[in-house]
Amino acid sequence: MTWLVTGGAGFIGSHVVAAFLGAGRRVAVLDDLSTGDGSRVPAGVPLVRGSVLDKQAVREVVTAHDVDGIVHVAAKKRVDESVAHPLLYYRENVEGLRTLLEVAVAAGVERFVFSSSAAVYGMPKAERVDEDEPCTPMSPYGQTKLAGEWLLEAAAHAHGLRTVLLRYFNVAGAAAVSLGDPFALNLVPLVFERVTAGNRPVLYGDDYPTPDGTCVRDFVHVADVASAHLAAAEQIDGFAEPVALNVGRGEGYSVRQVLDVIAEVTGLDTTPAVAARRPGDPARVVAAVDRAAAVLGWRATGDLREMVRSAWAAWRYQHGG
Repeated sequence: MTWLVTGGAGFIGSHVVAAFLGAGRRVAVLDDLSTGDGSRVPAGVPLVRGSVLDKQAVREVVTAHDVDGIVHVAAKKRVDESVAHPLLYYRENVEGLRTLLEVAVAAGVERFVFSSSAAVYGMPKAERVDEDEPCTPMSPYGQTKLAGEWLLEAAAHAHGLRTVLLRYFNVAGAAAVSLGDPFALNLVPLVFERVTAGNRPVLYGDDYPTPDGTCVRDFVHVADVASAHLAAAEQIDGFAEPVALNVGRGEGYSVRQVLDVIAEVTGLDTTPAVAARRPGDPARVVAAVDRAAAVLGWRATGDLREMVRSAWAAWRYQHGG
């Protein structure tokens, strides 16, 4: 069996590739390298440069490498960018998935693991968000992920696909220094970028109804995210119906707590500059993770300190620190 990992040269995708290889799985990668880096793909793993929107490129890689399972990680994922460019996001994330599925169905590919997002939930009110929470995404990015879930569920019922939908929460860390997050878009690398340049990190709102007034989020190690994909792939033949699963730790950390841990690990001053709240930021989003444990036998193991420590080592490696 060969698994095609779309976006396998990116931050999360490269960790998925490493996890599959570590388990003895055969892997091929399709990546347009718009944000990915081909050097992240290990020697011996076929890397095809192409977009999931390019039906011919997808058809060629699926046929050439005898693909019978797909892990679809490739996507646009910036919330702010999606608000400014919703047409781009629907094209890349929804039409790209539709094109990939069209080729997969025609080729008889029966297994599909989809990288979804906690953004499908929007602004949940539950203390811990389970998979039955109503999905009311607040950004075009979240909408495209939910639309992708709907499309996959419809295709699964129509064409017999075995399908697992993994809803990531806040991904951080690195399994190796060469696989760190290369972009300062998420909280931890954003703080690294600010403090290493001698600037104060920005804290958006300190008056939320949380213990310390800052937003609470569920941070999950990227190596755990990758292991969730592997667990899904290994057990996917047992799922008669599509299944959606949260991928998080089930534990919340506030932004101030994250800043404190970053200060401890790096030895740098993370005293923030407080700015106004950003529109649409919920006070608390923490995963309920019992279903993933029950269905896959999977739980995240990396704690916040390990996420920050590994991310900092990777940041210094990438930036010559």
